[in-house]
Amino acid sequence: MEALLIGTFFILGAIIASFVGVIAVRLNTGQSFLAGRSRCDACDTPLPPEALVPIFSYVTHRGRTRCCGTRLSLVAPFTETLLGGLFVLAYLALGLTPALPFLLAALALLLALVLYDLAHQILPPSLLYSFVAVSLLSGYFDAPSLALFGQTLLVAFLIAMSLAAIHVFSRGRAMGFADAPLAFGLSVLVGAAAFPGFIFSFWIGAVIGIALLLQRPRGSRMGVEVPFAPFLAAGFLLAYFTQWNPFTLITAVIR
Repeated sequence: MEALLIGTFFILGAIIASFVGVIAVRLNTGQSFLAGRSRCDACDTPLPPEALVPIFSYVTHRGRTRCCGTRLSLVAPFTETLLGGLFVLAYLALGLTPALPFLLAALALLLALVLYDLAHQILPPSLLYSFVAVSLLSGYFDAPSLALFGQTLLVAFLIAMSLAAIHVFSRGRAMGFADAPLAFGLSVLVGAAAFPGFIFSFWIGAVIGIALLLQRPRGSRMGVEVPFAPFLAAGFLLAYFTQWNPFTLITAVIR
């Protein structure tokens, strides 16, 4: 029974990730993501249903389109596998509880935000505030008591205000203002793991930022603009699903 549930949640996550990818591509373009057939990006041929099965279609077609043989991007199978795995982890973390549907919805919205931010370096308000609302519901139903939920809200507010302050004092050069409500939603979503997730986000961002700077051509003075939403998502989810505490790790290294 447990294996069946795990498989079901993985498949559900992969299917939803496929739909989320459509939303991220079509949002704010005038195209409907609820109607209209998917088409090949290379030759504009309408795709048959068998070409739209998450992960399976990519594997069976060997990473190429059937219509024109163009090599497919790894983004779709990667995100489908990723969200499927996150849905499984969410189920293992919460079980079949009232908070679980809201956590799953928050993860799907978070993926849409990350994909959109990577493509456009902006977080659309429609997705952002939907994510915050669903995260509040997830945090409320998962909280052991109203008092602890209140503490979670306070920590989330302080984390969000710290990012808002960075935005204001850097005049928007260091961080976008939309990262503040995103961090608020993530903090409420992960509860007690909020502060470790906040620290992990900056560590992950620093490592990737340094790697990108090292790849610049020698002598180049151009800066590198990297959206911070993926780092926030990675850091907070890492802390939530692993329950790692960075201060525990630091203490262990010092000893």
